[in-house]
Amino acid sequence: MMKIGFTTRSLIGMAVTSLIAATAMAEVPKAISVDQAQLSAAAKDSKNFLHSNGSYAQTRFYPAKQINSGNVSKLRPAFTFQTEVLESMETAPIVVDGVMYLTTSYNHVYAIDAATGKELWHYKHKMGPVTTYCCGPNNRGVAIAGDRVFMGTLDSKLVALDAKTGKLIWDTEIADPELGYSETMAPVAVNGRILIGTNGGEYGIRGFVKSFDAATGKLQWTFNTIPETGHEGVWAANDATGKDMHRDIAAEKAQFAKQGGDFYKTLGGGVWMAPAVDTESNTVFFVVGNPSPDLYGTERPGDNLYTDSMVAIDLNTGKYKWHYQYVAHDVWDLDAVSPVILTEAKGKDGKMVKVAMHAGKTGYVYIHDRNTGELIRYSEGMVPQDGLWTLPTKDGAKMMLGANGGVEWSPMAFNPETRLTYAANLLQPMTYHVEPSKYPGGKLWLGGAFKTIPTEKQTGRLSAVNVDTGKVAWKFDTNEPLIGGVLTTAGNLVFNGEANGLFRAFDAKNGKKLWEYQTGAGVNAPAVSYTVNGKQYVAVASGGNNQIDAKRGNSVVVFSLP
Repeated sequence: MMKIGFTTRSLIGMAVTSLIAATAMAEVPKAISVDQAQLSAAAKDSKNFLHSNGSYAQTRFYPAKQINSGNVSKLRPAFTFQTEVLESMETAPIVVDGVMYLTTSYNHVYAIDAATGKELWHYKHKMGPVTTYCCGPNNRGVAIAGDRVFMGTLDSKLVALDAKTGKLIWDTEIADPELGYSETMAPVAVNGRILIGTNGGEYGIRGFVKSFDAATGKLQWTFNTIPETGHEGVWAANDATGKDMHRDIAAEKAQFAKQGGDFYKTLGGGVWMAPAVDTESNTVFFVVGNPSPDLYGTERPGDNLYTDSMVAIDLNTGKYKWHYQYVAHDVWDLDAVSPVILTEAKGKDGKMVKVAMHAGKTGYVYIHDRNTGELIRYSEGMVPQDGLWTLPTKDGAKMMLGANGGVEWSPMAFNPETRLTYAANLLQPMTYHVEPSKYPGGKLWLGGAFKTIPTEKQTGRLSAVNVDTGKVAWKFDTNEPLIGGVLTTAGNLVFNGEANGLFRAFDAKNGKKLWEYQTGAGVNAPAVSYTVNGKQYVAVASGGNNQIDAKRGNSVVVFSLP
């Protein structure tokens, strides 16, 4: 499968009606306000779902158990909310005091009654004349702080909306879309700041994470994921697991000396997914995507820091704290994408330690000391590793791990009661083709292609990994590759969806399938859960996915017990 890039300079297709700034006539019939104390305590909130990944720790663990492994077989639809945008849906809704805020492709935001599905307001972003984006016109959700919700847009803006009315309060440009920048990630609101990274690693951008003032939209600081100097790194020969990546380091060093170091300006390093935040240490944790061009490494000798890395920075200043690189000089597009999770796990000495963990396209879960970045352990391989680090060729070389992974952008979920983290994997053997390619000026820049193999089956695997040992505890194989993410709950449940429209619940301890429902379109978004008037609900978007071309839809389906 090719990564599909898009550049538009006029309103296209269905977007003719959907890209005009507007709000519906209705509004939320109550005051909405979420203070910092609520945002910080979200992990223990059994009523709301206040962050796209549940909390600053991003465990996606919902602490209610009204719906549980004993009664989930009775789960049935409470309502289905249909949007006006028939295109891929990757949104993770947030829920505040019975009001759900959800997004669609092309940057629509809806506020609906979370118990009935009644539409309260609808915002349609007025897109600029240029949008340049990879992998679909997606949006993965909003952040909320005070009485405002915040969204990043395909034309690389950050907008603030009134949570009660949907009216635009302010917008600000994050980066220039003509240079290949765009936004699909859900922002993070913390301490009066809005944190957001950038897409664009396939377009020769220079990646970043930025902090904006939530009140005014003013830029506060920028951390560049490609340093101006030192991006050549240490010339690592092996990956994080010790495997030889078959680099010709002597040739790279000669090229670096000849080329100079100014290619940092187009070296890629997008940050696709929401950062995790440790508010006690004022530290932001995120992972960084692939270098540019994706496959033609001659243009970018060196380790290409901080691509394919986990990075920790200071929340207040954006200053660097530490990084750990999984794949140096990546020529396979196996970037780090799935969001960081903060929790505790056994250290090398067997004692519990604060950790930051990440599921890679490489098919491993990596667990780090949160304070130092030291790699404590990596998991058993969750997917076959056949031909790992086979170098791309002109005619194409096969590697079991296709360019989607392993674990793509799909967020994991960690259950502190089972000590298991749950990851949605893809198994897509591909051939990697490389060709010389110079920077094309903000256009798609792959330096080759990666292609699925028609004669080989593409499948998926939901894997449960013990964070204290790295052992795979159980797995569930699926007919379709898994993109979308996972939710786990105190009811001993794991929820995950498949591109064929099936949404499922599993026993969190042993992986037994307990329930499934056909939603009618690809379930390629992470589920959320919340409680209204004492009743627990589970919601998931059913709209398909561009990367694996899953069946499109336009709905969020919400479930409850009878």
